[in-house]
Amino acid sequence: TKKADVFRNIPQYLRAGDCLVLNDTQVIRARLHGRKPTGGAVEIFLLREEEPGVWEALVRPSGRVKTGTTVTLPGDFTARVEEQTANGRRRVVFDRPDVLPALEAAGEIPLPPYIRRDKPDATDLRRYQTVYARKPGAVAAPTAGLHFTPELLDRLEQAGVRRTTLTLHVGYGTFQPIRSEKVEEHSVEAEDFVLTEDTAETLNAVRDAGGRIVAVGTTSTRVLETCVRDGRFVPQTGRTSHYIYPPYEFTGVDALLTNFHLPRSSLLALVCAFGGTQRILDAYRYAVAEQFRFYSYGDAMLIL
Repeated sequence: TKKADVFRNIPQYLRAGDCLVLNDTQVIRARLHGRKPTGGAVEIFLLREEEPGVWEALVRPSGRVKTGTTVTLPGDFTARVEEQTANGRRRVVFDRPDVLPALEAAGEIPLPPYIRRDKPDATDLRRYQTVYARKPGAVAAPTAGLHFTPELLDRLEQAGVRRTTLTLHVGYGTFQPIRSEKVEEHSVEAEDFVLTEDTAETLNAVRDAGGRIVAVGTTSTRVLETCVRDGRFVPQTGRTSHYIYPPYEFTGVDALLTNFHLPRSSLLALVCAFGGTQRILDAYRYAVAEQFRFYSYGDAMLIL
């Protein structure tokens, strides 16, 4: 049997009545380079908006930025660096409540740490964003969705494959490796999510008609598994730290599209729980032997 195929042929692996679940989060330009009053360089990496104009952030070099320091950013934009929060992060208070529009001019797209570039390439602004990204708030892209083009989504629709969206703002914790000896001792950082009433209705109708719920990415999977009760989807807004590892019984997802992940990651633990550890490790061995690309800009696998 043919073991690999090109992504544009994905319609032939899905059926009319199946439903793709896409995470419509948008990666924000979260990385800011500014100056202290002394002229020293400071990097502020925005993680999460706590309230209008107040963000949790990573500040570098944190030890050299005293509480109360005002940092001047490109585009006549300032931020006051406040006290440390948990995990050595800092509260940062901006001079305006609505920070996202200012980031368009002042910020950079935060590429994953393993993409080693001095600064993002112009193409990253387009490539490190899904074509259906609508809701700003993520610091990392839901990378399984990067494979889709508008043309491919149209072809899937013509083939009778439905689609719906949810939102999970992918946080910095997605890059945290599992450091504990036992997989179950790890925990994942909570991330903000929304699953609307419309989406819940669509998913329940798909299930009732015998269609499959096809999660695009581990992020969509975690929201679906957070919002399913006795096989029915319930609309919810909140934060989820739902951590999935083997053995786990999935009740919200029937098929999973995902990229190839880093070893010792919570993402790989989820994929092993879904596909079966041995089968997934075999797939990874094949991917290594065939020189597939891994991680954000890499290849995908569809687990049916």
